[in-house]
Amino acid sequence: MIILGYNGFSQVADLFARLYGHAPDGVDRHNLIGHDAAAALIIDGELVAAVEEERLNRNKKTSAFPLNAIRWCLAQAGLDYDDVDHFAFGWNHDNTYADTTVTAVAGAPLTAEEKLTVLTTFGELYLGALGRTALIEDFTRHTGYALPDHKLVTVPHHRAHLACGRTFAGLTDAAFLINDGQAERDSAIMGEIRNGKVEVFDRFTIDFGNSLAQLFGEITRYLGFVPNNDEYKVMGLAGFGTPPAPEDNPLLGNVVTLEDDGRYALALAHDRRGPRAYAELLDKLFDGHDGNRETFEFRVRLATAAQQLVEVVTAHQLRALAAATDLRDLIFEGGLALNCVNNTKLLEDLPFDRIEVSFGASDPGVSIGAAAHVAQSHAAPLTHTSPYLGPEYDTEQIRTALEAHASDVTWEELPTDRIVERTAELLSGKTVIGWFQGRTEYGPRALGNRSILANPSYPDMKDIINNRVKHREPFRPFAPLVLEEDAPTVFDLGKKHRSPYMTFVFPVRPAYREKIAAATHVDATSRIQTLTDESNPLLARLLRAFTARTGVPCLINTSFNVAGEPIVCAPEDAVACFLGTDIDHLVIGNFLVTKR
Repeated sequence: MIILGYNGFSQVADLFARLYGHAPDGVDRHNLIGHDAAAALIIDGELVAAVEEERLNRNKKTSAFPLNAIRWCLAQAGLDYDDVDHFAFGWNHDNTYADTTVTAVAGAPLTAEEKLTVLTTFGELYLGALGRTALIEDFTRHTGYALPDHKLVTVPHHRAHLACGRTFAGLTDAAFLINDGQAERDSAIMGEIRNGKVEVFDRFTIDFGNSLAQLFGEITRYLGFVPNNDEYKVMGLAGFGTPPAPEDNPLLGNVVTLEDDGRYALALAHDRRGPRAYAELLDKLFDGHDGNRETFEFRVRLATAAQQLVEVVTAHQLRALAAATDLRDLIFEGGLALNCVNNTKLLEDLPFDRIEVSFGASDPGVSIGAAAHVAQSHAAPLTHTSPYLGPEYDTEQIRTALEAHASDVTWEELPTDRIVERTAELLSGKTVIGWFQGRTEYGPRALGNRSILANPSYPDMKDIINNRVKHREPFRPFAPLVLEEDAPTVFDLGKKHRSPYMTFVFPVRPAYREKIAAATHVDATSRIQTLTDESNPLLARLLRAFTARTGVPCLINTSFNVAGEPIVCAPEDAVACFLGTDIDHLVIGNFLVTKR
């Protein structure tokens, strides 16, 4: 069975701009249904290819129809559209969704004129982008392939998230929490998978008006960042503060109220004033004004309160789930699962023995998940796979990219053993390396194939990369790579044994805080990526060679891009980023590249 999963609406950006005033380059540019457009291909239970559209069209978090991604996936397997048995889409705005929405608006406390406006806007969005007919027309318009109605499977958004997490967790039975900005109608669901059967515990479901992730996004906006993109910056800022006692947190009780059965309610749920309402409330609660909103102290205080809010509310959810099921393995997916500080606290503080968060936890994962959901519904066993699922480039393609910049760079081609040793030698000094190898990794994290690497033993390396390479805020921390066998020595892993996708944070043991100073956050923690010889053989060899030279057990690993740009995908992207930054050397395939 051949299943192509995908996500992305070509009409959404235009419709949101016209109906809701979302400018293509404005602060809400990522607040679009279908963001993180992508495609994924499963053949007879094996995930053989997946790539995000942003890596190919170079538009970060794009919501566009993923034509390039679809074409690449099919070409990778030597297939045409007719060969595909099912096209799985990671949203299900069906007729029931439309009827429910109309009924909800009809019963809302709005004037007749307001109801007409809301319904007119909804109708335009539904008919123009979200409905089944619009999806088929969109597919045909872009691909030239007349998609048969019976081949299109629309998968509920949260079920797609769950299927993605279930695939990579390797768990037969597990409890689950999916929590994100919004699905079709909801923002969070919980339940369990038992004997292969999924059961959603409806009493725990949270509607999208009470979305915790959207609230965190509004706080992100208030702090001057981009919502649905920069929430990790708020998490990083929170590390500089000391959380108040929960009863002293202005957000708990005033903005979010905890209810029975793991539920919660937002004070501004469904408030039609949107961001303005949150800005007014946050000003009131935190005494925000023009004289202090931009200060580091104010931003840290609010970020610390917001981070604590997420931790308290999700723990409240999961205590209720733990009481409702005897399963002690948990799958956590959705955008909120990218809050790796929270993930670790949930695991350590709650009665779950294991929490798994995939490399596709946010919306890139729904393309994989939609395809996986269809495969699972046909009882097709899925093969566990790595995150290295995207395009790979051969020696001649790399050479062509280098020759196009021959006036700017020099290079030497070396055997693999020599590339590893030479790179380790360079990294032993205060050198920043662009590392480009093998297939592009999938998801929002660079996991070692499109990475910037550096030596964490130099305390100022964080500032060097933030200022001269990434062009981003100075408070932002960096993640360390560590061999899985060495991780317990360097970090306090608690209940975890491995963290291959940078989805958990761990305390750095005191003996190593200076040794990996540039990869240790201000709160003495690190968001680590554990590595094995099987998961990424070449990178593991490099790390072993580096450690043998330096005695340092970790390397800084950050995404190969600059702020606001997608992670590099093709050799041309890597060379352009290399030349546009103060990266010292580029190691691309077996080529060691230096600027003239």
